[in-house]
Amino acid sequence: MDISLTTPALLFPAVTLLMLAYTNRFTTLATIIRNLHAKYQSEHNDNLLAQIANLRYRVYLIRNMQIYGVLSLLLCVVSMFALFSGWIAGGKLSFAIALILMIISMLISLRELVISVGALDLLLSELEKEEKKG
Repeated sequence: MDISLTTPALLFPAVTLLMLAYTNRFTTLATIIRNLHAKYQSEHNDNLLAQIANLRYRVYLIRNMQIYGVLSLLLCVVSMFALFSGWIAGGKLSFAIALILMIISMLISLRELVISVGALDLLLSELEKEEKKG
């Protein structure tokens, strides 16, 4: 397979958009955690503690998504440098690793998405139960 200097550069827009999405998710979770913490300070509810634990796990997942995304971008730059320097084998290898890291980042993102949907589903179930009682 032929690889040129522009091949790793194709990953730049994708990584940039993914990192923006990951940052937005992190910022939203940070706001939710701060609000739940303040609410827990006023009313010690075990349900709030469970929600905070779930959010902590999701924050760690987002951190890992960002780490793998940044490493992927870094290896794209290394790949471009290697290709620019004429080291084709090194450029191909670093680009292949960059692609694998991006796949890992997206798989972690998928896991975080499943967890967040599950948490929302639980909240909706609680609302439905309360609605049926009333």
